[in-house]
Amino acid sequence: MSLLDKYDKVSLRHQRLLSFGRDPFNICMDRIVSATEAVINGRDVILVGTNNYLGLTFDPDCVAATADAVTREGTGTTGSRIANGTYASHRGLEQAIAGFLGRHAAMVFPTGYQANLGILAGLAGPEDTILLDADSHASIYDGCRLSGAKLVRFRHNSPEDLDKRLSRLSGGTGGTLVVVEGIYSMLGDQAPLGEFADVKRRHGVELLVDEAHSLGVFGDRGRGVVESAGVEEDVDYVVGTFSKSLGAVGGFGASDHPGFERLRYTSRPYMFTASSSPSTIATAMAALEKIQARPELRQQLWQNARTLYDGLKDLGFTICAETSAIIALKMPSEAAAVYMWNALMEAGVYVNLALPPGTPDGSSLLRCSLSAAHTPAQVQRICEIFGSCLEALKAWQATQSAAE
Repeated sequence: MSLLDKYDKVSLRHQRLLSFGRDPFNICMDRIVSATEAVINGRDVILVGTNNYLGLTFDPDCVAATADAVTREGTGTTGSRIANGTYASHRGLEQAIAGFLGRHAAMVFPTGYQANLGILAGLAGPEDTILLDADSHASIYDGCRLSGAKLVRFRHNSPEDLDKRLSRLSGGTGGTLVVVEGIYSMLGDQAPLGEFADVKRRHGVELLVDEAHSLGVFGDRGRGVVESAGVEEDVDYVVGTFSKSLGAVGGFGASDHPGFERLRYTSRPYMFTASSSPSTIATAMAALEKIQARPELRQQLWQNARTLYDGLKDLGFTICAETSAIIALKMPSEAAAVYMWNALMEAGVYVNLALPPGTPDGSSLLRCSLSAAHTPAQVQRICEIFGSCLEALKAWQATQSAAE
């Protein structure tokens, strides 16, 4: 038996998806035209599934900072942060992130995924307990497993269930950490951080919030849901990524805890991987400055999100959460979702297709993510294409029903 034989059933399911047309999980962008446009298979496509929330990937200042850094400091560090991989720019970005978030210290990681691995595995150990939202991202689950801590899941966005589970914990010598996300990436739903903070205070535990999809989007200063919910003093650790609003690659953890810097010599994912390239660090720094200097980007993003949300709702789509930069549509079946995704691609709109088991409650989703760079005309065009593809879906479903 081959080690890969265990994936035979998954492969067969993938082959069934291909019968609808394109491979939704192996899309190649032939050419990126702008923050909101690409050429895919020779066709001009509007991008509505990139998490490029503030549209900074083509910002001239960000591009210039990136080019300057690679010219001055080379293509890579070729070493870990505890060896030769800490440059002045790494330290500078960490100080800038800490200052932006109003935190005492911050640590930078090569990816957002690794930020969760490094912070969680560094904070918790075998004697500790982590309580995590059941819908947490894979990187959170993996970081928790790597820590060796006891894991307790509580119902998604349920402070009541968290309260009950904390009350049932038996006494021990270790610490207790609660992990939630500000905005959940699949459905775009927001955590009730005010209520979670109340539970956290009552039980005297520590709280970590992943702001991957909310940094730069929520809060008067773009500091995330922690800011907009008014609970910054109640949150002990903030984790985030550079690959969404900042338009770069990397991640960070930040905290006011006086012992936070100890993670630099105890967190294996931080210690034993090459550090981010100087150009990536420069991109993130320039984008962070944009978040602070141009609040109108956030305002435009929300205007685009409200327009698309209202347009899709008027068409009759089932939208999974309130308005945010993530607008997830719940489709009636996996076949309908795959058909609709192909129809949208054919008509010139790229969105994310999300299928079980990687979705909450086994839902089949079409996931849109808006950008401040989308023009009003593009948003209107997206609504029109969704409308025409929905009519095509209904006709296809009628044909399928007649054939059964």
